[in-house]
Amino acid sequence: MWPLWPLAALLALSQALPFEQKGFWDFTLDDGLPMLNDEEASGADTTSGIPDLDSLPPTYSAMCPFGCHCHLRVVQCSDLGLKAVPKEISPDTTLLDLQNNDISEIRKDDFKGLQHLYALVLVNNKISKIHEKAFSPLRKLQKLYISKNHLVEIPPNLPSSLVELRIHDNRIRKVPKGVFSGLSNMNCIEMGGNPLENSGFEPGAFDGLKLNYLRISEAKLTGIPKDLPETLNELHLDHNKIQAIELEDLLRYSKLYRLGLGHNQIRMIENGSLSFLPTLRELHLDNNKLSRVPAGLPDLKLLQVVYLHTNNITEVGVNDFCPVGFGVKRAYYNGISLFGNPVPYWEVQPATFRCATDRLAIQFGNYKK
Repeated sequence: MWPLWPLAALLALSQALPFEQKGFWDFTLDDGLPMLNDEEASGADTTSGIPDLDSLPPTYSAMCPFGCHCHLRVVQCSDLGLKAVPKEISPDTTLLDLQNNDISEIRKDDFKGLQHLYALVLVNNKISKIHEKAFSPLRKLQKLYISKNHLVEIPPNLPSSLVELRIHDNRIRKVPKGVFSGLSNMNCIEMGGNPLENSGFEPGAFDGLKLNYLRISEAKLTGIPKDLPETLNELHLDHNKIQAIELEDLLRYSKLYRLGLGHNQIRMIENGSLSFLPTLRELHLDNNKLSRVPAGLPDLKLLQVVYLHTNNITEVGVNDFCPVGFGVKRAYYNGISLFGNPVPYWEVQPATFRCATDRLAIQFGNYKK
């Protein structure tokens, strides 16, 4: 019964908090743990300390779809080759797992009566159509995972209770104005892996949202979108085609803790553009085409991690990272990566990293053309 273990963790979750995902089922504030990838999130790697569901009593209802496993209001119907959402799902179900099936359509009454559902997992199906009223019964739904499907648009009429939406790796090209209206509880959207261009975001597309976390990676962005929620603590735009960061690109994102811009084509970061990020702690600019360390890093008093590896940086100045003279940095660097750059490292002065925790925080390396 090991595939059910990660599902049991949902039963103990409290209200979701911003900034960092601790695991697939837990979206909490934590500076030290990275987000799981899809393979880890699928439940293939179990977490110790979760009780064995075989030893727990079954759900109060005797209803359980054929071939599925039902325990403690968790209904797991993954990897069964299902063509449609099964019937006879207990009305007291709080988690419904339908991932890795062949479902192509979500019909109007597929979730009828599931008013207690907290999380719905539809990852890795063939869903291309969702009825506009399919989610209407799900008045308590907080987590909707519908990644790796064939959707060409964001589903309409999402439940107002929704906190987390993961809709990456679909075929979405447009985010229209109003598609997120009424979703005042939403704090996390993962929508990478869609063929989204900057022009695909209609003005006001994110109006009303108070997001903490947004990922639009592996898309077709050529610049930083200027109309995202200003409440963001974490923004990931890695693996796009962004070529430059202009002065006012980051103007409205002053609450960012973490900014991911790795694996783009960034050649230029305009002087002063980073000054709009006073609370930034982590900056990812690796795998770009930068020829120098971005200006303004010494003024980011909370910055602790900077990824600059695999660029075209040829020189590192003594004041590129740390404040000059009596300038105060409130948090020391605990990670600066510079490997994979054509820098003559023997010419870099030791004082360059005077505001790092220790030498181990600095990652140099060999450069190969």
